[in-house]
Amino acid sequence: MALVPCQVLRAAILLSYCSILCNYKAIDMPAHQTYGGSWKFLTFIDLVIQAVFFGICVLTDLSSLLTRGNDSQEQERQLKKLISLRDWMMAVLAFPVGVFVVTMFWSIYIYDRELVYPKLLDNFIPAWLNHGMHTTVLPFVLIEMRTTHHQYPSRSCGLAAVCTFAVGYILWVCWIHHVTGVWVYPLLEHLSPGVKIIFFAAVTVIINLFYLVGEVLNNYIWDTQK
Repeated sequence: MALVPCQVLRAAILLSYCSILCNYKAIDMPAHQTYGGSWKFLTFIDLVIQAVFFGICVLTDLSSLLTRGNDSQEQERQLKKLISLRDWMMAVLAFPVGVFVVTMFWSIYIYDRELVYPKLLDNFIPAWLNHGMHTTVLPFVLIEMRTTHHQYPSRSCGLAAVCTFAVGYILWVCWIHHVTGVWVYPLLEHLSPGVKIIFFAAVTVIINLFYLVGEVLNNYIWDTQK
């Protein structure tokens, strides 16, 4: 694809995420007033990740246009750093976390929505906003992967970063339960301590698998496998 259409596409996606975040934060839900606020939900954290990522993509595109035809080595170095940050975020956060949120949410929702998204929330969150948080993330990140080649880090470093994020969020969820006595997700209320450990371990494995899927898919699309 040409550079300008890609720029417009990324800018549109960024604006859509900004709109989703603003509308979500404007909702007066009791859960937003409790310990941890919106930051206890992986969906909200993912929205922030996606917005920051596409913000960096737009900034990279603008910087690339501004430095085109410019022989400044310093500007070239700064652009390369920006591209490296963009690629790292895509590999470690935007793709694995985004795909994880979409697949896990809808898998549990189809099985029993009360375990992850109680019907009570329909009174606060309109259907379009729910899909903005839990559906469009996947096609947006796939579009980005298809339109731009991203340089993945070494597999060991990438998996270590994904594990750090996953374990960090799990510890955050456990800390919230320790402080409030309430689990962030109703599903966890129904699991015994031993099953919770297995569940958390499985979640960590799954998000690492999504990292590998992203790496393989990126290589397949851009034919970079040696």
